[in-house]
Amino acid sequence: MKIGLVDLDTSHPQNWIPILRDLGHEIVGVWDGGAVHPASYVQKFATDYAIPQVYTELADLVETADCAIIHGCDWDTHIAKAQPFVAAGKAVLLDKPLAGNLRDLQQIRQWVAGGARISGGSSLRFAVETQAWLAQPVAERGTPHTVICGCAVDEFNYGIHAYAMLSSILGGGIRSVRHLGEGVQRRIAVQWADGRSGILIIGATAQWMPFYTTIVTERSVAHYQADAGKLYRALLEATLPYLAGEAAAPLTVDEWLEPELCALAARQSWLEGDQEVMLAELPLDDAGYDGKTFAEGYRKAKYPNG
Repeated sequence: MKIGLVDLDTSHPQNWIPILRDLGHEIVGVWDGGAVHPASYVQKFATDYAIPQVYTELADLVETADCAIIHGCDWDTHIAKAQPFVAAGKAVLLDKPLAGNLRDLQQIRQWVAGGARISGGSSLRFAVETQAWLAQPVAERGTPHTVICGCAVDEFNYGIHAYAMLSSILGGGIRSVRHLGEGVQRRIAVQWADGRSGILIIGATAQWMPFYTTIVTERSVAHYQADAGKLYRALLEATLPYLAGEAAAPLTVDEWLEPELCALAARQSWLEGDQEVMLAELPLDDAGYDGKTFAEGYRKAKYPNG
């Protein structure tokens, strides 16, 4: 495919470009909204990574690209930036988190229901360690009934990785979420409709922590950490064939959106005194996670003097 990059906020664009090219795709251009980097950064980025065109108008990139990869760390702008590509029948890969409120997640659902090819989210959905564990015969590994997943850094932008890892192991069908309290990190109980359950441990810690999980079945206990160096390729290999129209979607839209919905429910739970929150009863008017504020903080951390 001819791929257009939208926003260069994070470290993902430069790390994904070699993989995209290795998988046979062409980077045709880049457009940046300026939420994090100064204007001079975009031209230098294009030169450094041999990208032929810097676009000043997003509409022009829409005409050129077959697929947009939207990397913006202000997730509240994802829908507006995806819309012209979807309207033009182009594919879209949304970097994580997909969106920070229920209205935006419902818009994604409507687009997919209408035939749009959209994918993305956390690369932990496709971690090679999880895929290897799931590939074992059920008769040997058993069926997971209780799973713990965790990571560090923050509650949503990074925390979404833990939500996604949990969903990759237990699949779709989350019924409710309840915040269990905050010590060093937040602890969140996730309940599936069929009785399976998960525990998430997310939020800031004193130092970096890996993505980790413990899986309990009726036959075994497994614990592993995800190799961060393999995550980006795993995500792109799983999603790009679908976005190119060459394969079926790797997940149903319900499965795909569930980690973000789960995170919204967790936020609502801790704001409501650790009450159980049903995913089916999330309020449409809930403000959710503030992408603009996160992007402003991200910019200040990267450019403390300006």
